[in-house]
Amino acid sequence: MSMETKVKLTKLANCAGCGAKMGAGTLAKMLEGFQTHSDPQLIVGYDKSDDASVYVLDDHTALIQTTDFFPPIVDDPYLYGKIAATNAMSDVYAMGGEPKLALNILCAAEGMDDDTIRQVLRGGYDTAYEAGAIITGGHTIRGAEPIYGLAVSGFVHPDKVLTNSNAQPGDVLILTKPLGVGILTTGAKADLTDMSVMERIYTQMATLNKTARDIMVKYPVHSCTDVTGFGLLGHSFEMAQGSNCTIHIQVDQVPYHKEALELAAMGLVPAGAYRNRTYAEEGVSLKNEISVAMQDILYDPQTSGGLLFALPREAASACLEEMRTAIPQAAIIGYVTLPEDSSIILE
Repeated sequence: MSMETKVKLTKLANCAGCGAKMGAGTLAKMLEGFQTHSDPQLIVGYDKSDDASVYVLDDHTALIQTTDFFPPIVDDPYLYGKIAATNAMSDVYAMGGEPKLALNILCAAEGMDDDTIRQVLRGGYDTAYEAGAIITGGHTIRGAEPIYGLAVSGFVHPDKVLTNSNAQPGDVLILTKPLGVGILTTGAKADLTDMSVMERIYTQMATLNKTARDIMVKYPVHSCTDVTGFGLLGHSFEMAQGSNCTIHIQVDQVPYHKEALELAAMGLVPAGAYRNRTYAEEGVSLKNEISVAMQDILYDPQTSGGLLFALPREAASACLEEMRTAIPQAAIIGYVTLPEDSSIILE
């Protein structure tokens, strides 16, 4: 009996993957007014809406800390572990760093036997090994729904930290993974997404952003984020606001899984996409007519999505050429200007 037929993990959870993420902006409001220490060594904290915190240890080393976990997005427990761990590592890569240590975060639901739990953990350990990181422990509880992820620590040179708030006018934007994951996994729940398509999605979600990061840091990148639960437009909106600029998205250049467009046109859109639209829509304007289905793809929450980074136009072609040797679907999807009437302009 295969592990997938033995236990249907997705049936044990109400939400799936990064679609379970709390809406953008909600957490910031909840944290308003809390007493906290200030420390000049903390150069990126939660107040920045960034991917991870960064604390300078010395002139050559800064500590990156992040955590990410979510309910199952697949039924196979080993694959679930791999995807959750890959997603958790992503924030370190988005800051320009390398993950080194990690702690398991696991909630085992009733219906998950010991072998299923072991397979989830094995997926996480194999991903950490691939990343060159070490899982050193963690915490496991029993609960109503399965949850798995990691708390990750990584390192970066203090002068090479990448944030989501330093895009510069004249920059262009590169995206490293195609969109549509949330829509396609929603379609899969209704048996409307072919298994061949889902195998492609599973491979993408379990692919570390390590290679993208390793290539990216060779170039003069100004700003970076990973595209996950807030979708392309939610994360672009945060980058535009934090950088005090306008981001132009050239929609016909954005890589996405074509099968997602048909499902979006049928209304098979995850709830997270609507939350992302509510969050960012006021800052988005359309220069050309763009179908609602295509807009849904741009708002679609991505689980273990790619990196979105801004770098000078003169460096972008060489970076993209090198990126495409390992990541063929990487693409230049837009550019950055001085502030205009909207934070995001879809062209």
